[in-house]
Amino acid sequence: MGEIRLHPSWLEPLRGEFAQPYMSTLRAFLVAERSAGKRIFPAPNDWFRALDLTPLDRVRVVILGQDPYHGEGQAHGLSFSVRLGVRVPPSLANIYRELESDLGIAPARHGFLEHWAQQGVLLLNAVLTVEMGRAAAHQGRGWERFTDAVIRLVNAQTRPTVFMLWGSHAQKKAAFVDSVDRGGRHLVIKSVHPSPLSAHGGFFGSKPFSRANAFLIEHGEPPIDWALPALEQG
Repeated sequence: MGEIRLHPSWLEPLRGEFAQPYMSTLRAFLVAERSAGKRIFPAPNDWFRALDLTPLDRVRVVILGQDPYHGEGQAHGLSFSVRLGVRVPPSLANIYRELESDLGIAPARHGFLEHWAQQGVLLLNAVLTVEMGRAAAHQGRGWERFTDAVIRLVNAQTRPTVFMLWGSHAQKKAAFVDSVDRGGRHLVIKSVHPSPLSAHGGFFGSKPFSRANAFLIEHGEPPIDWALPALEQG
């Protein structure tokens, strides 16, 4: 894993994870895959991009995805986000559609979500790498254990946080979050996944963005500015 780039607020509490045998096994797997000529997304210096952009003590919302986009030039370390100049993927287009319905924010002309990450929205995938053209190729290799540790760290924070869990995979992964409906401190918003295959089954109309902001305001936090800035397409 050579160059590990993530914010110090994560690096220290996760140091024990990096020392675990499963991480050594995962590292060896990734090295072998790349040595075999397989293309792995995102680039290694973006594997922990979500943790680098959003410090642990600034996390206010968690949006949990499954694994990175597997197309050329798409993934850059943030769930659901793509680089500038890359066509907005269908799931993100549906997220934008719900955002417009919920808060009246017109869809951005790009899919670059760093503006959210910089405000404390942790855009985390359960699995942090993928092989080009092979969705879910790196599931079950160890990343899930690592990202469980990330979610547990957020859950342990005293700051009330919103967890947006879209789809059964995300809901199972964060089943241990101390949600307000179980006497805990965090708001868990569940719905089906925004994928075109499922969005009409309950994602549309779920109003996650207004519900998240209402919860943050109620707990003395400023709301998230969900409107993405217009950016030059590189």
